[in-house]
Amino acid sequence: MALQVRQPLDLAGVMRWVVIALVPCLVMGMWNTGFQANTGLARLGLDTAEGWRGAAIALLGTGYAADSHSAAIAHGALYLVPLLIVAGIVAYVWEHVFARLRGRPMGEGTLVTAIVFTLLLPPAAPLWQCALGASFAMVFGKLIFGGTGRNFLNPALTGLAFLYFSFPTEMVGDPLWPRLAGYAGTTAYALAAEGGMPALEAAGFRWLDAFVGRVPGLLGQTSVIACALGATVLIVKGIASWRVMAAVLIGTAVTALAFNIAAGDAHSSFAVPWYWHLMLGGVAFGAVFVATDPVSAPITDPGRWIYGVLIGAAIVLIRLANPAHPDGVLLAILLGNISAPIIDHAVVRMNVRRRVNRGAHAGV
Repeated sequence: MALQVRQPLDLAGVMRWVVIALVPCLVMGMWNTGFQANTGLARLGLDTAEGWRGAAIALLGTGYAADSHSAAIAHGALYLVPLLIVAGIVAYVWEHVFARLRGRPMGEGTLVTAIVFTLLLPPAAPLWQCALGASFAMVFGKLIFGGTGRNFLNPALTGLAFLYFSFPTEMVGDPLWPRLAGYAGTTAYALAAEGGMPALEAAGFRWLDAFVGRVPGLLGQTSVIACALGATVLIVKGIASWRVMAAVLIGTAVTALAFNIAAGDAHSSFAVPWYWHLMLGGVAFGAVFVATDPVSAPITDPGRWIYGVLIGAAIVLIRLANPAHPDGVLLAILLGNISAPIIDHAVVRMNVRRRVNRGAHAGV
């Protein structure tokens, strides 16, 4: 009988598969951003975008039809691609600088960090803020700790947190297109925080639209389907922990359900159903691509369950208690990253104590 030996992926191979898993979010990010922008132009009765994007679309000849996939992707690419290029260049420059200073080869994962960081940005984020955030992500989120595998926080999330606390007006993502006069593109989770389900229904947001990703939001977070495709790739290749993904979703759903039971006013954000919380904001993207970072997440299986549930519960608590940050995913995962070493330590200590007690009983 022939034996088949499965060769494990090296770090470069892992990163290639992560990039492949991110492709659906990149495509949906471009399509939905263009769709929302074209829809906004139509509502305002405008037939062209302002500035260089209008000139680029005129050159491409794709137009602004909201029901045209090519028009939506072309327009959305003019928001996403420049940010991705800036983030990628800045990330590689810093990686190269630190590699030269330390006399080491450049580390892996730079492209993944740049992509994830870009997908966490609002569409109209200024390029200079993107460069600043990518610099902070690489230097203070990764490289000063020694590079790939030595950081205790997710680098992309670290850069975004810096931007959020430094420029909260631009980074919250609401309004999404401040340069598109008269059209803000309010996010679904911002509406839910303000007026509960009646506000979502009045805006015409449907659960299926949120599941597909056809609602205003940050560049890569709106499509649960795209995140699910990416999760399938990561799980099949054994790259990301399905336990963390499942635990984040369970923690979010159970905590939201508890508030649903306690809610007395339908207009309250407490009354937003648990299954809506799973669709709103960056829950799916955070669970699949950010919380599962193997460096900043626990390494024990029980720890991964605790870590994921903690993040899910924190997402809902932050959403309902902090109207200034209605998504909650960023702060919740940062809390999980900080708690990961403590969680692993507690799990290991419990396992040691259990084995000691088992040995003592066996000796008796």
